[in-house]
Amino acid sequence: MGIVVGYVANPEGRAALERAGGAAVRLSAPLVVVHSRRPGREIDAEEAEQLAAVHDKVRAELAEAGLSVELREVPDSDDPADDLITAAEDSGASLIVIGLRRRTPVGKLILGASAQRILLDAPCPVLAVKPED
Repeated sequence: MGIVVGYVANPEGRAALERAGGAAVRLSAPLVVVHSRRPGREIDAEEAEQLAAVHDKVRAELAEAGLSVELREVPDSDDPADDLITAAEDSGASLIVIGLRRRTPVGKLILGASAQRILLDAPCPVLAVKPED
């Protein structure tokens, strides 16, 4: 039983990855990092560097605890929610971690479509985190 985390190169993605890494260490669980990109969207050099830096930090933390981490790149993703749910099902995950962005008062009435789908369709509990101010 491992932990699956959705990662994108933004503050929400970094917060989710850091929280998932900490949970993996506490629970002695392997971590699966899912990085989905929309079709036709190439990763730029800065985003690739950020992804590598954050991934290396989490990999080092998990290696120190004797745990494994797997990075799943999904380059032509039609649905990031589906990518996370599939990874959770495939790995028998005990937890999915996602990052949420702050919303305006009106936006708070509507949860993002991907986040809502993950919360409703996930085969395990979901932890939603937001970045610190």
